[in-house]
Amino acid sequence: MADKLNLSNEEWRKRLTPEEFQVLRQHGTEYPGSGCFLGTKTPGTYVCAGCNNPLFKAGTKFESGTGWPSFTQTLSEDSVTEIRDVSHGMIRTEVRCARCDGHLGHVFPDGPPPTGLRYCMNSVAMKHVPEGSPIELVRA
Repeated sequence: MADKLNLSNEEWRKRLTPEEFQVLRQHGTEYPGSGCFLGTKTPGTYVCAGCNNPLFKAGTKFESGTGWPSFTQTLSEDSVTEIRDVSHGMIRTEVRCARCDGHLGHVFPDGPPPTGLRYCMNSVAMKHVPEGSPIELVRA
């Protein structure tokens, strides 16, 4: 993985849309069914909207019926970090970008084979890079 990207909240506010800031930096969630990546099947790579860190291959995306784009596995072991989340009276596993620590969504143990995992992500926290296009990491 590339070097960590550590920016102040003020710097993040300048770089992100208000919606991206609310999800990535304030651990928000977009409304179910509202994300732009629901139902998409375009080949390529999903990257972090904050830093362009590669997160998921499009081929691991599946329709979970939850209202959020879901994936069976991350692109690599060091694409994301997982953190115990006990907010809102629930026990869940939060998924963050390993490079910029942006909140992406949560992972649940109820996905399909081969992993049995469901990485339930916010569309606003990601961008899609079409297959064959270069991925350029955001720098400080």
